[in-house]
Amino acid sequence: MDCPVFHTDYRLERPALETHRLLNADREAARFAWNDSTDEGFWVLNRFDDVKEALERDEDFTNDQVSAFHRSAPMGLLPENLNQPEHSELRRILNPFFAPKLVKRIADLARERAAALVEEVAPAKSTDIATGFGMTYPTELFLALLGLPVEDAGKFLPWVEGQFIGFFNSDPESQRIAAETRHSIDEYFTAAIAERAGDPRDPKTDLVTRLVTAEYQGAPIPHGTILTILNTIMAAGLDTTRSAIGYTFLHMARHPEDRERLLAEPELWPKAVEEIIRLYTLIIQDGREAARDLDFHGLQIRKGDLVWLGLAAANQDPRKFEHPERFDPDRPNLNQHLGFGAGYHRCLGMHLARAELGIAMSEWHRRIPHYRIADGAELRERGSQLRLQHLPIVWD
Repeated sequence: MDCPVFHTDYRLERPALETHRLLNADREAARFAWNDSTDEGFWVLNRFDDVKEALERDEDFTNDQVSAFHRSAPMGLLPENLNQPEHSELRRILNPFFAPKLVKRIADLARERAAALVEEVAPAKSTDIATGFGMTYPTELFLALLGLPVEDAGKFLPWVEGQFIGFFNSDPESQRIAAETRHSIDEYFTAAIAERAGDPRDPKTDLVTRLVTAEYQGAPIPHGTILTILNTIMAAGLDTTRSAIGYTFLHMARHPEDRERLLAEPELWPKAVEEIIRLYTLIIQDGREAARDLDFHGLQIRKGDLVWLGLAAANQDPRKFEHPERFDPDRPNLNQHLGFGAGYHRCLGMHLARAELGIAMSEWHRRIPHYRIADGAELRERGSQLRLQHLPIVWD
C-alpha cells in the first residue's frame, strides 16, 4: 500500500484548537500515513475503527513504547509500559483506589475543596484557570488520595511540567530538566515511602501504604517500581485533569448558550463532561510498538515500528459521531469515545477524572455562573499532550 507522508510536528505549541483542526485534516486526507516529523518516524492511524481495533490488539501492538514521538527507557511508565499478564496483576493492586466507590469516598472532599477555592478567587473577579484553580484543585485531591499533605500542592506544578518536557522531547536540554525534576520527585516520594514503611496506614484508603505492603509477582514491590508508579500516576492524573478543566472553561466561555443550558440543568454536567472529553481530547495519541510484521488492512507494518493511534482524531471522526464538531451532551453514543483509550490499558483514573471534573464545574458555576475570556488574551496550547498554556477569565 502506498501511503502519503505527513510532515506536521505535533510536539509544537500552537494557537488554541489548531491541533484538532490539523488532526481532523490528516484523518480525512488518508486512512493510513507515515509521519516523518521525528528522527525515527511512525505510522499514523487516525480513524475511529482502526484506532479502536489496534488498541484492543495488544498482542500485536505492544506497550513497550507508549508514545509515537520518541522511544523512552523500558518500564519508564507503570502500569502503562506493561503487557499482559503483568499489566493485569499490577492493575489489580491499583484498581481499588480508582474504582467508582473511591469516587464516592472523596466526593465530599472534592466539593469542599472546589467550593473553597472558588470562594477564595471570587472577589478578585479574574483568574488564570490554567495555572490557578485548574491546577490547584486536582493537585490537592491527588495528594489527599495518596495520603500526603495537601499543603504540598504548590511543589507539584513545576514538577509536572518538568516531567512532560522530558517525556515528549529527546533533546539534551529537555532530558536534563526531566532528570532534575525526577530527582526532586523521587526524593519527595522516597520520604513518604519510608514513613509508611515505619508507620503504615490503612492500605484500603492510603495508596502509598498499599504499594509498600502489597505483593507483586510473589514479592514486595521494589522501591524503584513504587517510585515509577507514583511518578506515573502524578503525571497522568494532574496534567490531564488540569487540562480538561481548561478546555471546559474555554468552551463554556465561547459558547454561552451551552453554559446557560447547564446553569438551568446542572444535572447534565456528567454528560457535558463526557462530551468535553470527546470533543477536546487531550491525549492526542497513544503510541505502540509493533510486536511482529503485520498486515493491518493492507498497511505493511514491520516489527519494531512505532505506531500512532490517534485518539483525538478518532473522537471527531464523522464515521462514528454525527456532527462531531458539535458539543452535544445528548448524542446517543456519548460514552463510546476513546478519550480514555480502550482495551486492557483503558485509563486507570477515568472514574476519578469524571467525578473531579463534574464536581469542579458544578461548584464553580454555582458561585460564578457568568464569565468571559479576558480581552486581548492570546490562547495557545502545548503540543504533544494538549493543555492551554494560559486561560485568563474575568467576571463582573
